[in-house]
Amino acid sequence: MPKPKGYFSINFPEKKYQIFNQNGYPYTFEYPVYANVVKDSTFFGEATENPWWININFPQFNGRMYVSYKEIGKNKLDKLVNDAFNLSNKHASKANSIDDSVMLTQNKVHGVFFKIGGDVATANQFFLTDSTKHFLRGALYFDATPNEDSLSIVNQFLLEDMKHLINSFKWK
Repeated sequence: MPKPKGYFSINFPEKKYQIFNQNGYPYTFEYPVYANVVKDSTFFGEATENPWWININFPQFNGRMYVSYKEIGKNKLDKLVNDAFNLSNKHASKANSIDDSVMLTQNKVHGVFFKIGGDVATANQFFLTDSTKHFLRGALYFDATPNEDSLSIVNQFLLEDMKHLINSFKWK
């Protein structure tokens, strides 16, 4: 008799956070102790637009949150917002839902969170802004074939961390 399909058991670490507050960066936030922050220096083989792009790696889960920062002034806010919506909507062909929700934190940071359902490359994305100087976009990816069933438990676990990052986020 063949065995039924199954997925690996995953042991999740305890939720604990540390502060990202590097000199020269225009933002600060809290991120999990089981993650590491690495400066992102290339964007599809080209140099990044500025030195404040980072990746938050989750090695235990083979995941990475790509975080890109753009200055408003050099870039128009409406174009940055439209780009964020367009990047989320690129998953529409594989998605069975795309929900966006407006956010406003206690730190007066606002933005939109995108929850994308289905077998998509990234189920959780967001952008944050102060509407005058700063714009930051984040998207969580896994180094795995998109499969909503097998990734859902890890996505749910890391979704809490993304929300913590957003709620602790401050512009400098």
